[in-house]
Amino acid sequence: MLKGIDHRLNADVLGALRAMGHGDYVVVVDTNFPADSVARGTTAGRLLRMENLTAAQAVQAILTVLPLDTFVPDFAGRMQVVGEPETVPDVQAEVQAEVDRAEGQPRPLPGIERFAFYDLAKGAYAVIQTGERRFYGCIMLRKGVIGPEA
Repeated sequence: MLKGIDHRLNADVLGALRAMGHGDYVVVVDTNFPADSVARGTTAGRLLRMENLTAAQAVQAILTVLPLDTFVPDFAGRMQVVGEPETVPDVQAEVQAEVDRAEGQPRPLPGIERFAFYDLAKGAYAVIQTGERRFYGCIMLRKGVIGPEA
């Protein structure tokens, strides 16, 4: 246990988040996502897990240490519901609330078509699989920067 670090962030996840650079992204996925096979092709090269958490709980913990990119419109994204791209399921609404809370303002998550999300995930720095069992609990988060302290 360390002071000031969310206890839900395990060593593997913290290591990956720390190693990522500006513009690198991580995908946080549900239990139905083909996480292990996709993760083998990422920079991290293996699947990371936060398996006892919902998608929103995992994103909340991650955003305690990960700044989101402010230079690009795809600072984050959510997997679109097949055939209903404008639908935002409860699981994604919960994640959206955590993003807004961490950012201190509304930052709507752009939708990413399902197969485009799979392709995007293959280029991620890491794949983190949660214990989320609801469908469409798949989110992309792009790392931003931390400016010099005044």
